[in-house]
Amino acid sequence: MSSYVLVPGGLVGGWIWSGVADRLREAGHHVVVVERLPSVGPGAVGDLAADAEATARTVEGVGEPVVLVGQSYSGMVLTELADHPAIAHSVYVAALWPQRGRSALDVTGATGPPPGWVTLHDDGTVGVVDDLELVRRTLCADVDARHAYPYLRRFEPQSVRSLVAPCTAPDPAHPTTYVICEQDASLAPTTQEEMAAAADHRHRHRLPSSHMPMLSMPDALTDLLRRVH
Repeated sequence: MSSYVLVPGGLVGGWIWSGVADRLREAGHHVVVVERLPSVGPGAVGDLAADAEATARTVEGVGEPVVLVGQSYSGMVLTELADHPAIAHSVYVAALWPQRGRSALDVTGATGPPPGWVTLHDDGTVGVVDDLELVRRTLCADVDARHAYPYLRRFEPQSVRSLVAPCTAPDPAHPTTYVICEQDASLAPTTQEEMAAAADHRHRHRLPSSHMPMLSMPDALTDLLRRVH
C-alpha cells in the first residue's frame, strides 16, 4: 500500500480532496491532506515559497516516501518540490507544471485582465465572482448545480503574490505523472498537453473531465492514483 499527500489547488482547502481521500483510505492506503496552503484564505499573504514549505513539512511528517498529488495551482508547489527526497512520485491533475523562472500567471497566459469568473480584491487577493453558475461552467461543468454550488460557496481568496512568484523548478529526482482533463474550461487541454509532454509517456493519462475531477469523477481519479507507483 502507498502513502499519499493530497495538495489543494488555488482558492480551495483540503476539503476538495475529501471524496478521493476517503476512497483511497477505504482501499487501505495512508492518506494525508494539506488542509490549507498559506496563500489561501481571507487576507492571505503567503507566496509560492510558503506554500512549498508548508507542503514539504506535511510530506516529511509522513515518515515514508509519498505520492504527492496536486491539482490546478498546486502543480506549482509540486514543481518546487521536484527534488525532495521524501517524494517517490508526483501526480499533476490538470495542474500547472512550469518551467524554471515562470509563474502561475505565465503558465496560464493570464497576464491581462482577470477572466470573467475571477475578481480582484483590494487586499492583494483574488477570488471567484458571486455568479456561481458561471464559476460552475468554468471549473466543473460536469457536476450538476445542486451538487456543485455547496462546494463553490466554500471557495476562498488567494494571494496575488502566489500567482506572480517565479518557480525555481529544481531538476526532478523522481517520476512524474500528468493527468489531462479533456473537458477543462479553465486550463486549456492544449496547455495541459504541452506540460504533460515532460512526463514519460507511460505516465500520461486522460480523463473526460472538467478542471475538477475530484468532484466530477472521484472513482475514476482514485483508480488512476492507485496505479501510481
